[in-house]
Amino acid sequence: MKNSLRIERAVLNISQQELADKIGVTRATVNAIENGKYAPSGLVLLKIASICNKHADEIFQLEEKDWNN
Repeated sequence: MKNSLRIERAVLNISQQELADKIGVTRATVNAIENGKYAPSGLVLLKIASICNKHADEIFQLEEKDWNN
């Protein structure tokens, strides 16, 4: 799954740690999400979308490989 989380954080001018604190995960988890190494749970995804004031699909997009699991 690809995402624009790094861009959304820049727009909000918040650090990975600040976002992590707001959504209840570690900074390392936010980093892994941004780098496409970790797909967030539905709850975390919705928290991120809410903080960014966007729909989840505006931040996270499925890729072809996501359909082949």
